[in-house]
Amino acid sequence: MLPGSPGLMEPPREGGGGVPEMAAALRAAKRALRAELRQRLRAMGTAEKQRQSRLLSRKVIGHSRYQESKRIAIFLSMPDEIQTEEIIKDIFKQGKECFIPRYKPDSNHMDMLKLSSAEDISSLTLTSWNILQPSDDDSAREEALAGGGLDLIFMPGLGFDKKGNRLGRGKGYYDTYLERCMKHPSGKPYTIALAFKEQICESVPVAENDVQVDEILYEDC
Repeated sequence: MLPGSPGLMEPPREGGGGVPEMAAALRAAKRALRAELRQRLRAMGTAEKQRQSRLLSRKVIGHSRYQESKRIAIFLSMPDEIQTEEIIKDIFKQGKECFIPRYKPDSNHMDMLKLSSAEDISSLTLTSWNILQPSDDDSAREEALAGGGLDLIFMPGLGFDKKGNRLGRGKGYYDTYLERCMKHPSGKPYTIALAFKEQICESVPVAENDVQVDEILYEDC
């Protein structure tokens, strides 16, 4: 049995008439599961996070989708996420193009801006929520959808289930960005979530507009 919150075996879905009670139940289920997952992540030691991050980096570098992709978007990790530094170094080593998120606060808008090198990360601005990203007045970087689109997006999240459902942090940045990707001539990129095994749940409560992940990588997959 996979870890998961009690009562989430059959996750409530929003939609189908937008009944307020269903929407409220969905929000409550997501809120409860987020709290449980944050507790699980806090209980993990630094060494264990590093061990699983190294293992996943090797999985990614050997993955056929990664090897075939030329334009790749990847998140810069927070402490409670799989560390992506080694993957980013390999993207540049392989001569691929790397794009990273710039989140717009107080909205669900995100852009994927081009990184010139792994060392370029040190020039980025630390936001109030402790994430490195290009500054708001940085207009020189290419936005992925203004050019050739993306082949692959590595996605963060708080929790996932084996059906590809993802629980984010509640802002909707990635769901909104993927909607924009679908309108691009190159179409929707392949999506891979990177997760600690502690983030895999029996089921994740989802709404109809929540976009499933194509694949979830974790230690035991």
